[in-house]
Amino acid sequence: MTCTVADLMARTESTLGLRARPTTVDGLDAGDPSAVVRGIAVTTLATLDVLDRAVAAGANVVVTHEPLFYDHQGAATPELVREEDPVHAAKAALLAEHGLVVWRVHDAWHDRRPDGIDEGTARALGWTLDAEAASRGLACCDVDPTTVSALAGHVAAALGSTQARYLGDPHRTVRRVGLDLGFRGFARNRALLRAAEVDAVVVGEAHEWETGAYAADLARLDGTGLVVAGHLPSEQAGMRLFADRLRAVAPGLPVTFLPTPDLFVAV
Repeated sequence: MTCTVADLMARTESTLGLRARPTTVDGLDAGDPSAVVRGIAVTTLATLDVLDRAVAAGANVVVTHEPLFYDHQGAATPELVREEDPVHAAKAALLAEHGLVVWRVHDAWHDRRPDGIDEGTARALGWTLDAEAASRGLACCDVDPTTVSALAGHVAAALGSTQARYLGDPHRTVRRVGLDLGFRGFARNRALLRAAEVDAVVVGEAHEWETGAYAADLARLDGTGLVVAGHLPSEQAGMRLFADRLRAVAPGLPVTFLPTPDLFVAV
């Protein structure tokens, strides 16, 4: 099929039922919407390394979940341009050199029921989301009986996390797990940790002085576990799922999933 970036965006939003929020971070972060799509690379975070790999794969459209220029709302970008930040400049130059178009898909993918990120990550972990909980915007999965420490090891291995950590009673039996992936904030983390139905919660990243401190005190009371997988590992499989769905939306166009390696390595 032959289509422009604008055509691709409209077809994808319609076919996958992606509904835009009144105010959203979704949309083009860079490039020309009238450009003809030659190839698509889907990723979690469009680092310089990922952009280089997208070019090597023959893609001129990069779909990213996280912001291109390091700010969730995009408000910092004009300031970085004015200051001629060297990192910003290097990325902008690479985009211009190769005519790359960067499309951010964040809010609408999270707003699906089930949440696209939650669904993809649950699949990668070998679990199935509870449909009733998903309809309420919660991600909960029943799992084969395990322990908090074994759960942390499984999460790290399945999601490719180099920095996974956990707290709570390592021997506590876990039969139901809550997911609060990426960075959802203390209020959501706390609500899921307090849910009587879960024995442990897996998050992407969290403020140690909020979620970490609360979870440590909760664990002292009842042993509830908290696993911190890292932001990128926790959402990677959700964007792989988006790439899979995009192939059906854009038959004939090459769609490549480019994982963003975990940015941090444990000492």
